[in-house]
Amino acid sequence: MENSTIIENQNPFANWKQKTALFFGSQAITLFGSSLVLYAIIWYITLTTGSGVMTTMIIICSFVPQFAISFFSGVWADKYNRKMLIILADGGIALATLALIVYMLAGNDSIPALLFIAAVRSVGAGIQTPAVNAIIPQIVPPEKLIKVNGINGSLQSIVNLATPAVAGAILIAGEIYNIMMIDVVTAAIGIGILLLIPIAKHKRAQENVQTSYFADLKEGFKYSFNHPFFKPLFIVYAFFTILCVPASFLNILMVTQVFGENYLYLTLNEMSFFIGMLIGGLVIGTWGGFKNRVKTILVGLAAFGVLTCGFGLTQTLWVYLILMSLVGLMMPFVNSPTMSLIQEKADSDKQGRVFSVLQMIMTALMPLAMLFFGPLADIIPVQQIVVYCGILIVILAVVVLFNKKFYQQGVFEVKKEAGNSETQL
Repeated sequence: MENSTIIENQNPFANWKQKTALFFGSQAITLFGSSLVLYAIIWYITLTTGSGVMTTMIIICSFVPQFAISFFSGVWADKYNRKMLIILADGGIALATLALIVYMLAGNDSIPALLFIAAVRSVGAGIQTPAVNAIIPQIVPPEKLIKVNGINGSLQSIVNLATPAVAGAILIAGEIYNIMMIDVVTAAIGIGILLLIPIAKHKRAQENVQTSYFADLKEGFKYSFNHPFFKPLFIVYAFFTILCVPASFLNILMVTQVFGENYLYLTLNEMSFFIGMLIGGLVIGTWGGFKNRVKTILVGLAAFGVLTCGFGLTQTLWVYLILMSLVGLMMPFVNSPTMSLIQEKADSDKQGRVFSVLQMIMTALMPLAMLFFGPLADIIPVQQIVVYCGILIVILAVVVLFNKKFYQQGVFEVKKEAGNSETQL
């Protein structure tokens, strides 16, 4: 064990393929259970109420708590043991889910309880996400990050591809709390695997730096928004987050409005999207995208916008499903290079806070966008909303293309940092 510790200190990327496979495997297992619960709650509420307002409520409960905790979680991810933060977050989510199962078995089956548990789970996800994103560069060599992010995206897509079918089958044949019990079991398995992976503490956690929380938070915001590349990247991601909300979240309502209320249609809708994401992730994982990461993002934005317009206009289910899968294929072209650019360009002791800023943007803007688009969907058809947003996403891609300064900074360069020694757990 001592020899392996010495090797780890000398080379933090020793056995990186094995550690990365185990880490992503543990996260995929926990994701499977979490995705089951998410689909169960959203579908149950959507089909029970048929309301855009109630769909908005579940999105708000799923994202607002995550936004609030992001003010803390980024600082924690840069200050403390990231591996333990992930474990504590997963464990907390599992305990909250178990409490809901007991509540429902006692005969209390209500939408407010489901909204509450969605909020609790959102807090756990908000703690976990910056730590997961920041821990990846600790075990993966810089030049492999975009391919690994692409492969990880495909792995998540495989999980997300399976979960709609499983969730739909369980909801048709049984009760919603059966899905929640699966989540508790998968969380326990994922935590068990993660405990066995030797992941080094990052330098700042090793040194046990004693700085105030607000000083760390202020430093993280200052670094993120004064950075010559991250600031425009966040602006682009913010607009994309807003404009993709109708295609990403209101497509459930669109399917029920255009093709009818049916669990099978909802399952096919989700599966087609994640089949596309699976293929897109494999493409990025094997190809790696353009040398200029921003060019990959630009292609993803333009294609996403055009294809969104397409499925917003169709009245034929099979055409809609094909276009939805192509939309899913474009998501890794936007997300993988965005994650990789932050991992490549951000200082290692600030990555948690940079990722928490990105998380704040997403978790704040998605519910705000739903507050607008959700009620609007009760007034005008979702299809029209989707088409208009698709057009705006294409315009966003054009703006990125003509921002030469931002575009040119997307070329991959390995960032060198001094004092990158790390200590074995």
